Amino acid sequence: MKTNYDAIVVGTGISGGWAAKELCEKGLKTLVLERGRMVKHVEDYPTMNDDPWDYKTGDVITQETLKTQKKQSRTGYTTTESSKHFFVDDIEHPYNETNRFDWMRGYHVGGRSLTWGRQSYRLTDFDFTANLKDGIAVDWPIRYKDLSPWYDYVEGYIGVSGENVGLSQFPDGNYLKPMELTCVEDHLKSDIKKNYKDRILTIGRTAIITEGSKPGLGRSTCQHRSRCRRGCPFGSYFSSNSSTLPAAEVTGNMTLRPNSLVHEIMYDADSKRATGVRVIDSETKEVHEFNAKVIFLCASTVPSTSILMQSKSDTFPNGMGNASDQLGRNIMDHHLGVGASAASDDFKDKYYTGRRNNGIYIPRFRNIGGETNQKDFTRGYGYQGGGDRSDWTKQIAEMAYGAAFKEASLKPGDWQIGLSGFGEILPYQDNKMILDYNKLDKWGLPTVTFDATLKENELNMRKDMQQQAVEMLESAGFRDVKGHDRDYAIGLGIHEMGTARMGHDRKTSVLNENNQLHDVPNVYVTDGSAMTSAGNVNPSLTYMALTARAANHAVKELKKMNI
Repeated sequence: MKTNYDAIVVGTGISGGWAAKELCEKGLKTLVLERGRMVKHVEDYPTMNDDPWDYKTGDVITQETLKTQKKQSRTGYTTTESSKHFFVDDIEHPYNETNRFDWMRGYHVGGRSLTWGRQSYRLTDFDFTANLKDGIAVDWPIRYKDLSPWYDYVEGYIGVSGENVGLSQFPDGNYLKPMELTCVEDHLKSDIKKNYKDRILTIGRTAIITEGSKPGLGRSTCQHRSRCRRGCPFGSYFSSNSSTLPAAEVTGNMTLRPNSLVHEIMYDADSKRATGVRVIDSETKEVHEFNAKVIFLCASTVPSTSILMQSKSDTFPNGMGNASDQLGRNIMDHHLGVGASAASDDFKDKYYTGRRNNGIYIPRFRNIGGETNQKDFTRGYGYQGGGDRSDWTKQIAEMAYGAAFKEASLKPGDWQIGLSGFGEILPYQDNKMILDYNKLDKWGLPTVTFDATLKENELNMRKDMQQQAVEMLESAGFRDVKGHDRDYAIGLGIHEMGTARMGHDRKTSVLNENNQLHDVPNVYVTDGSAMTSAGNVNPSLTYMALTARAANHAVKELKKMNI
């Protein structure tokens, strides 16, 4: 068994796939390690063509499944009977909660790149300067201009559908043709344009091909089947399995090893460099060591941070690169589940075709200067949502029968629309994860304990998120406008991040401006754990851009023999 490589990549999800692609294409012999099972594109998507009636429960999670995936099902939209195989068994992979924390995970090749929501937005200059301006946490060591060309590069490769709108707080990008709005969405868009100077409505920016093709295994235009979380046989949405991992494989430089649970990075005190990783075979529990010149930690936020925490030595008694004591702290997510919904008596003569795998987006309009600044909270939020016509299922509640029921079942219901806020959570030191060495998993490794809650800033923001959603829908003339603020716990946004943050100073941060550990320059961390602040948009595009940028830096440094 070969044990020496130029580079090691830990993880095969959004970030790991990009690290593998970039390093392999630049000529490095790269070992890619995944703790879970192998999943091959198309071949291992067993439910990709199933219909709802293929399930006794209509693809609703069963009580039997809840016995092993109770936490994985908390979102209400992740684990279904058709997608449960892409989420972990909670009993086999336990974690602990001082305060409720909803940690959604998939341990397999591709990770959550197979099940992500595909919404793809850039952070802005507002985001990269916010901590410094507000005196919160630490300053980002980079600015928008540093990442902008890498956003361009990533968007061009993966394929992002959307439209440019010319807002500084919502940077334009490199987009394929946008998907269409429904008539109620278009109505709301027109009303917002007429009645508000500080906000607009646009179609969501999503990593789905709407024209032509993109690199990978036959990636082609979306068929609008709306079965994305099961794995897309057309490769229409971006995933590691359909795009970046095949690109890495075709170079001949990648060795992909599933069922390989990395739990420690090895360190040489003399050279002040990492030498490799220790791995447990997740099936046989055999222990292996692999060596490399450079290591990319892309296992996703919590696992990557756990690996660093477990990588203890005389030099790093509290975990590798943890001189700042910030490792595991400042855990963030995006808070959601608050907004409003409504119905319409209009557009009875209109319908739509297809099942659009996308929604609408209203970009941030709070705390971006002048009259937009708020007294009760800092930072901001956007709205995601959409409008469609209800269907025959509304008849079920009435327990109707006979000719009238049949006739009603053939007619679409009223148009309805909803707006759901998507807000920033600030980085708080006491929102954290720790390791519990008294509660070990089946591989003898410590389990994770989460202790994180929303604070006053987010709670005040949620009030405004609901109020503004109600006002916009009422202004547009919708009926039965109802605000809501549903039960939210950190983790429900499935964007856990910030536990190994970037910064200028090793005394207050874990990573430098190139995503290197301050104290171990041949270890790069490019998943969500690197985030210094969360922004208020879906972060996966930023992870990909950071990874491509860091890989480019690593290869240059290797050539200079600096790492």
